[in-house]
Amino acid sequence: MGCCQSSVREKSEEKEGNEERQEPYHITSSASISQQPHTDSSSTHPPPPPGFDGFSEFSLSDLKAATNNFSSELIVSESGEKAANLVYKGRLESNREWIAVKKFSKGAWPDPKQFVEEASGVAKLRHPRLANLIGYCCDGDHRLLVAQFMANDTLAKHLFHWEHHTLEWAMRLRVALYIAQALNYCSSQGRPLYHDLNAYRVLFDHDGDPRLSCFGLMKNSRDGKSYSTNLAYTPPEYLRNGRVTPESVIYSFGTVLLDLLSGKHIPPSHALDMIQGKNNMLLMESHLEGKFSTEEATVVVNLASKCLQYEPRERPDTKELVTTLAPLHTKPEVRSHIMLGIPKHEEAPSIPQRPLSAMGEACSRMDLTAIHQILVSTHYRDDEGTNELSFQEWTQQMRDMLEARKRGDYAFRDKDFKTAIDNYSQFIDVGTMVSPTVFARRSLCYLLCDQPDPALRDAMQAQCVYPDWPTAFYMQSVALAKLDMNKDAADMLNEATALEEKRQRGGRGS
Repeated sequence: MGCCQSSVREKSEEKEGNEERQEPYHITSSASISQQPHTDSSSTHPPPPPGFDGFSEFSLSDLKAATNNFSSELIVSESGEKAANLVYKGRLESNREWIAVKKFSKGAWPDPKQFVEEASGVAKLRHPRLANLIGYCCDGDHRLLVAQFMANDTLAKHLFHWEHHTLEWAMRLRVALYIAQALNYCSSQGRPLYHDLNAYRVLFDHDGDPRLSCFGLMKNSRDGKSYSTNLAYTPPEYLRNGRVTPESVIYSFGTVLLDLLSGKHIPPSHALDMIQGKNNMLLMESHLEGKFSTEEATVVVNLASKCLQYEPRERPDTKELVTTLAPLHTKPEVRSHIMLGIPKHEEAPSIPQRPLSAMGEACSRMDLTAIHQILVSTHYRDDEGTNELSFQEWTQQMRDMLEARKRGDYAFRDKDFKTAIDNYSQFIDVGTMVSPTVFARRSLCYLLCDQPDPALRDAMQAQCVYPDWPTAFYMQSVALAKLDMNKDAADMLNEATALEEKRQRGGRGS
């Protein structure tokens, strides 16, 4: 319950496959996940270069904890455990954000420096149409990438394995435009190569917007294959020389256009035969039931045909993709989640479906002044029983520590929050006594100083000291809301309210 850290098994499972297949990668939001870099004085690989935010080194233990020791139940790779490089869904213990973790097979990147340099280059790309890379792990012979997670599946799922309704035509056009914009951005930033572009590389974020996985911007390994799909869908020049070029990416984009048109994975040679035979409408998805513009469909068919030309020089560039598709985006006012038929992300209830206490009301309103008044009035009555000190422990150091807490209390009461942080930190750092109230008070001080990250950590520490203390959950709720993690904030507020009800029926501190 809550954010308190839990122990995980330390035994790692290695999953190896016989063939390399495409792996989907998922994200949730455009906000990057902050993580303190893991440092190791004995490490031989370099840190990522400075100058850009949202990219960090993660420890292997962090990622084991996030993925329940790389549990097979959390594999989200398209080929499951058969994939050579597995992708896992996980959740960071530090800030409770969902992540996707790509785990390369052993030996894929023997040179750690090259792996870090390649990952750092990809991570510099930041665009609304891209799914961002937020970190990596390079521990021993382990090579992992960390990205934000998205729960609304891949384009392949929505096109080939849909359950309730097929993608409407306007959404298909939006996917084509957004992926073209992503490719054009990458090209403008000097990274025009994308490895194995296909419907599994296109994913939908929490708002239902399509994004291009950043995993395809990074090679599978130093000398690894760049295409894992059937040879029928591979650019012809790649079959000749084994190299990916910008024109190869355009060819692969053409195969995605065919997927969007037909709702099936049609080999390009078959599709071109139909196009050349003027049988364009035979390409179209039958489940659309004619609910599309034949003029728009003709534009997309012709663009796909140009992308799939045998000679690379006859294919369009990324700018032409965008300029051709942009005029077809005729419903910009309709949100993607509506087109996908999924609930709006913000629609999760923000207030528990039960009466709120004064503390609950203050937290639901994010009223920090009211929270301050409540914490001042409750003083330390909830700390009873958290410390049992012997006479021998009552030393001069203890008296000094309590003096620091007293100074913190005076500063907290007088709303001198920076001084309160300093004095409460002196009390906490000694470590002889642990006080959930001090953690809760310092958490609020951090919030009032616009520092939600340390505020969340302190609220989590308060919960670790006193696992069923509603105030710890309330403070986590406010900190999570400040971090724009609104769904988690609502869940935490519900937990706090439930604990408070239980407490009022009888129990500690009642």
